[in-house]
Amino acid sequence: MTKLKEASSESTSSNSEHSLVEELKDSILQQLKLNLARSKDAASSQEVWAAVCLAVRERIMEQYIQTQKAHLDADSRRIHYLSLEYLMGRLLNANLCNLGIRESLDQALNELGFELPELCEEEHDMGLGNGGLGRLAACFLDSMATMDLPAIGYGIHYQYGLFKQEFEDGRQIEKPDDWRRFGNPWEIARPQFIQKVKLYGHVEHDYDDRGNYRPRWVGARVVDGLPFDVAIVGYGAKTVNFLRLWESKASEEFDLDIFNQGGYVEAVREKATVETISKVLYPNDETESGKELRLVQQYFFVSCSLRDMIARYQRSHKGWESFTEKVVVQLNDTHPAVAILELLRILVDEEEMQWEQAWDIVRRTFAYTNHTLLPEALETWSEGLFAKVLPRHYDLVLEVNRRFLDQEIEKIAPGDAGRKHRMAIVADGQIRMAHLSVVGSHSVNGVAALHTKLLKERLLREFAELYPDRFNNKTNGITPRRWLIGCNPELADLVNSTIGSEWITDASLLRGLEK
Repeated sequence: MTKLKEASSESTSSNSEHSLVEELKDSILQQLKLNLARSKDAASSQEVWAAVCLAVRERIMEQYIQTQKAHLDADSRRIHYLSLEYLMGRLLNANLCNLGIRESLDQALNELGFELPELCEEEHDMGLGNGGLGRLAACFLDSMATMDLPAIGYGIHYQYGLFKQEFEDGRQIEKPDDWRRFGNPWEIARPQFIQKVKLYGHVEHDYDDRGNYRPRWVGARVVDGLPFDVAIVGYGAKTVNFLRLWESKASEEFDLDIFNQGGYVEAVREKATVETISKVLYPNDETESGKELRLVQQYFFVSCSLRDMIARYQRSHKGWESFTEKVVVQLNDTHPAVAILELLRILVDEEEMQWEQAWDIVRRTFAYTNHTLLPEALETWSEGLFAKVLPRHYDLVLEVNRRFLDQEIEKIAPGDAGRKHRMAIVADGQIRMAHLSVVGSHSVNGVAALHTKLLKERLLREFAELYPDRFNNKTNGITPRRWLIGCNPELADLVNSTIGSEWITDASLLRGLEK
């Protein structure tokens, strides 16, 4: 009887796998026909790769919709991860592993006359990051989805990555990396969620009819932020979160009157300037114009992201009483730190909230990850540049700094000018974004036990003394799913046969190999 049951079980499993293979073959051919207008025999390798990605994405979308509905119905508290970089790598192989259909797709492609490893080589790395900071962010998104945590990543939809390398006459040549040249089958444009961002202009210091100070940010340039979503599949595909990337667009396409008068370049100049914001990952900041673009990039994506979070929150809630119970924002290094001032501005200027209430909400919303122990590497902005690009935020950071020094530092070290200067957010003509991040957050973490220890004992010692409960450690890591299952499936099979497969979601179990 037992043998009959086993045989029946194996037969059912075999039939299921055969059915999946046939479904994948049909889906790939349909995608080729309907979305790429190609027959199997006429399609290039790049077109087959795109069809495969669309076929896989089709299987992701149903679970994505269910995940988002579940989070909405449960009124879940969401993690909102702000990062200027995401080193996502190639998504086809990663998504196949997390969906658990890599072997079935491999077989389907073989039966269609294609090789999965060769098609994977057609995929360009998403040009959204260039190193450890971006890889950490990508791994966090993967891990949060695998742990069934409601999470949304936010970043910039760069057109060009850092650069691509070529060699001419034995010398390295750097050229633009147009990673989106052939399109990105993983992303979905969301024009219905466009956000408007203000830049430059000036502040008019007005009062309302009750005598309350009501500053107005006027004369600003308005930029549209167009979002693109990329599904983030957790291992086992139970939870599918998403990464939302913002692309800058001109609010008005171009001046038709000037165009009709023959001024073709002048008609589109403003459009071209505005859309430079999301053009390239890390503009050269050795020049003043490069520094300015970098600051504009940072503010552009955090302003879009915060407005997106607030709109999502307000669809289910009235008032701000439960905002911090539903929204938490993690700052990946100081690049998104201006978000602290932007949320404060929205609450004080647009919601007309009292400063103390607004600052309490801000502090309970944000958490900060520090990535460096080098004082010279901590991000700062000159007061002049900051005031030029973000005039209202400059006023706010001065007030945050004044209240911090007068109300918090003066309380613990009365008359200590040296300590005030060392801990100031604004000093020596510079705005210290790391200090703003610590003061404006409820949690500060390093990315390794030793790193966090040195943060508390050296780099941010006086802040750790002021806020002893605020500092904690979150050890940096990578997902073993990408680097073992995806890159070396044979080794992963050997590990599975030795210690079981539970290590895939609990890497500590890999210690079982020590025996």
